[in-house]
Order: sequence, then structure tokens, then C-alpha cells
Amino acid sequence: MPAKDIYHDWVKASLIQAGWTVSHDPLSIRVGKIGIHVDLGLENLIGAEKAQRKIAIEIKRFMNVSKITDFYAAFGQYLCYKVALAREDPDRTLYLAVPAPIYHTFFKEILIQDVLNEYPIKMLIYNLSSQEIQSWID
Repeated sequence: MPAKDIYHDWVKASLIQAGWTVSHDPLSIRVGKIGIHVDLGLENLIGAEKAQRKIAIEIKRFMNVSKITDFYAAFGQYLCYKVALAREDPDRTLYLAVPAPIYHTFFKEILIQDVLNEYPIKMLIYNLSSQEIQSWID
């Protein structure tokens, strides 16, 4: 299994505090001979009918000098995980967790905006200074 990202425990604790229950840490999926490990699988009950919502979170930190290299890796990983989840756990929605400073700077660059407009991804934006989930982008 891969090493956890630096902010894994913090994002996990923030989601638990927000009412989510961790069902998998990590969420392991096998498609054919390939195994993948999404950082977190979570569930919570929503609405009057208490319907269960299931999500998967891949936590990224964008710590390399080259942010575009980090983006290539995160975006490619997100796409592979999304396809695997669609096949093996279709009721689970995938989110990419991104630090707020990266989202508010690098993710606003023209090329990144064009990529995300062409290939939208769901994101969870986490704030390092306040240690809170800042926003969900569906």
C-alpha cells in the first residue's frame, strides 16, 4: 500500500467532524490484475429518508517544485480511480482533495481551467490554516 500523504490524518479528522463515517482507509479496489488504493472511503446518511451517500477521497498536497507535474499525476490518478469506481463501486462518488492555496492560485491558471472545463473533476478544498474543509466542488 502507498504511503499516506502528509495531510491524510487531518483531512480524515475534518471529514469525521463533519459527520462522515470512515468505511475504508484506504479504499482498495481490484480491476483485473491491477489493484488501486484510494486514500479514504466514507459514508454518511442524508435527507429525511436517511439515504446513504458514499464517497471516496484522494488527498493531494502539491508539494513538488513543479505544480504541473503534480497536476499531471493527480489528474491521471483521479481519472483511473473514477473509471475503477464506476466499474466496481458505482454508487461511490470520487473527490480530489486539494489544499486551498493551490486551488486559489495554481488551479486558476488558464491551462488548468481549460483542462477542468473539458474534463470536470469533483474536488474537496481543504484549508490548512483553519484546519477545515473550505468547500466541495461538484
